Amino acid sequence: MPYRRLPNTDQARLHALQTAVQRASEADFTEQVLTYRTLNEARRFLITFENQVTQYHQNFQSKVSANKRYRHIVQNARMYISHFIQVLNLAVIRGDINKEQKALYKLDVNNHILPDLSSEEDLLVWGQNIIDGETERTRAGGFPIYNPTIAKVKVHYDIFKDYQITQKMHNKTANRSYEDMGSLRQQADVIILDIWNQVETYFRDRLPYERLCCCKSYGVIYYYRTGEKPLTKESDEQLKKQLAQSPAIDFGRD
Repeated sequence: MPYRRLPNTDQARLHALQTAVQRASEADFTEQVLTYRTLNEARRFLITFENQVTQYHQNFQSKVSANKRYRHIVQNARMYISHFIQVLNLAVIRGDINKEQKALYKLDVNNHILPDLSSEEDLLVWGQNIIDGETERTRAGGFPIYNPTIAKVKVHYDIFKDYQITQKMHNKTANRSYEDMGSLRQQADVIILDIWNQVETYFRDRLPYERLCCCKSYGVIYYYRTGEKPLTKESDEQLKKQLAQSPAIDFGRD
């Protein structure tokens, strides 16, 4: 007899529950494979699980779409901040801006190396540094830097800051949904296991192939071991002949 294995995906769990509930609901009252308590619990849980799976996938897709948009926003913010600092350094090299004024931007006055902008935290820090520095320098009478202007940099910096908050909310929602699914998956496995045990117990006296078909009709999933011979109608017929000759033969599940 092949061995059974519980579903390992949400869709497989849904299918197992849906199949069992539908089959049990259609069964004649004289053939109640599942207890009333188990069937009622499975029906109620199935509604909750279906809704949560749908919500989980919606949250996941929303997170994926938001991530794509967010990466583009981060890239723009990094590009404008980096470009502004490079233009500022060029102005210092040309002598248009006194190098000591770079301290207003919290930049090293003795070199023209770009600060590390690889992380989002770096972008938040240096974006604010150059906005504050440019504002203070121009307020003191210095000519503003163009291409890009600090106003343009600030637009992309503010978009980045605002969207970072939104992105954290997307991640929080998706993570909470994932945690909820973990709990529901465990509950689904417990219910499915109970159903399958009851199904196999009910059909335990059937011939192997017939029992396999009856159990599969209730959603039980079976796998053949490597090299194991598949069960067929013919194998049941052969077993019947053996039973007629030796009624003591046991054809249990394993």
